[in-house]
This record gives sequence, C-alpha cells and structure tokens, in this order.
Amino acid sequence: MMTDPIADMLTRIRNAVRVEHGVVELPTSKVKRGVAEVLKREGYIWEVDEVPAEPIGKLRIHLKYGPNGERVIRTIRRISKPGRRIYSSHSNLRPVLNGLGISILSTSRGVISDREARQRKLGGEVLCELW
Repeated sequence: MMTDPIADMLTRIRNAVRVEHGVVELPTSKVKRGVAEVLKREGYIWEVDEVPAEPIGKLRIHLKYGPNGERVIRTIRRISKPGRRIYSSHSNLRPVLNGLGISILSTSRGVISDREARQRKLGGEVLCELW
C-alpha cells in the first residue's frame, strides 16, 4: 500500500533523471496529472501523455535535457508530507533560488506553480520544490 503517491511520483522522476532516461511511467491521478502539467508549463519536461491501461491508467512523462545532455531538473524536494502538511498564503511564498526554481502548490483552483499563485493571489498546500 502506497501512503504518499506524490512522493512516489517525484522519486520516479528523480531516479529517471539520474540515469538519463527519456521517459518515465507512473500510475495516474488528478493531482499527479496536475503536477506534470505544471512541470510542462514551466519548461521542465517535454510532454505528458495518458496511456490507458488496466486496472488504472498510466501517466507517461517525457523528460527534458539540455543540448549537451545536462539535466533540466536538478533537484526535487517534497515539502508537504502526509505526517506534516505545509500550507502557505500567496504573500508568504518566496521564489525558489531567487526565481531559478519553482514551488508547486495544490490550491482550490487546482495544481499551480508559485508564480501563478502569486499572480492569482492564491494560497494552498506546498507540494514540492524543484530547480
């Protein structure tokens, strides 16, 4: 039984980037799809596909690398955990690495990046940080 599916997703991405895989597959959910869409919008991955499978669909994430093979995703950290949820208002959100990284938040309007949250003046649960 998996107690933290978001941490599992981040670990799969982290491991795939370390061994320079082009694609990573994981079980799908609405929150995972939202996190993957934020990564795509912010330019950290190429594409997100949903692959129908039984009993649960798969989410296929196409990872992005630089022209010389350098990693676009260097670090992924889970912030809010099942045992300790971390919430933040839009005014308390600080840029990650002076704007070089992002935080991903789960808000009442869906999963968004910290930049979008500050623009829309939304707070929520801080899921992870990456740079």
